[in-house]
Amino acid sequence: MKIGFIGLGNMAKAMIGGMLAKEIARPEEILGFAKTEKTRENVKEKYGIQILGDNAAVAARADIVILAVKPQMFGEVILQIKDVVKEDALVVSIAAGKTITQIERAFGRKLKLIRCMPNTPALVGEGCSGVCRNERVSDGEMKQCMELLQSFGIAEEVPEHLIDAVVGASGSSPAFVFMFLEALADGAVKAGMPRGQAYRFAAQAVLGSARLMLETGKHPGELKDMVCSPGGTTIEGVETLEKMGFRSAVMEAVDACVKKSESM
Repeated sequence: MKIGFIGLGNMAKAMIGGMLAKEIARPEEILGFAKTEKTRENVKEKYGIQILGDNAAVAARADIVILAVKPQMFGEVILQIKDVVKEDALVVSIAAGKTITQIERAFGRKLKLIRCMPNTPALVGEGCSGVCRNERVSDGEMKQCMELLQSFGIAEEVPEHLIDAVVGASGSSPAFVFMFLEALADGAVKAGMPRGQAYRFAAQAVLGSARLMLETGKHPGELKDMVCSPGGTTIEGVETLEKMGFRSAVMEAVDACVKKSESM
């Protein structure tokens, strides 16, 4: 089986790294092409995959074609590959905002198509991907794709109408978490903590909190209450966040991401 990457940016590299680490594929089974020579050379040196001469060469040889290009590049790239993708190939798109119908229309024919929305924590094996498929993808093919996606984090199948919600909940939200981490660290620096140490403390607190919720299955509100002692420091901070509209701001940010994804 040959897995072909059209585009070799951060998400593609996360996927390749995960597949190789979990031994789902060998370097010689992975093909790729990127627009810049520097990117092609870096990926070949780091992962040892086969770098071909152009996107069409990758698409023509791949059994699974992964479209790892930005949405604004979609039209140009699909024009290059649409006539050479194998009839029985599985096409996987990770572009935000591009629906199954839009992708099929761009190819000008029906194909086996999976649409997924991963996120950047995939770079450290902690990604989260929402996945949907068209009617031509069998359960066995979907299972095969899920194994690839689960090599760098968790992946769950969702109906396509929820993919835009996935963009807000996990696709874009790492940026919000990084803003929160930076703000936490700034607060600690204001209180006198060295910045490097402040970043480590804040990051570990967020990492540990997320793991606690996932592993215990407890509601986040219940876990929050466990930290809030009566008359203590935490409830003072929670009250301040509530006064400043913390929850509302986060919900509005997610809503903005969803609406943008829907309009792309």
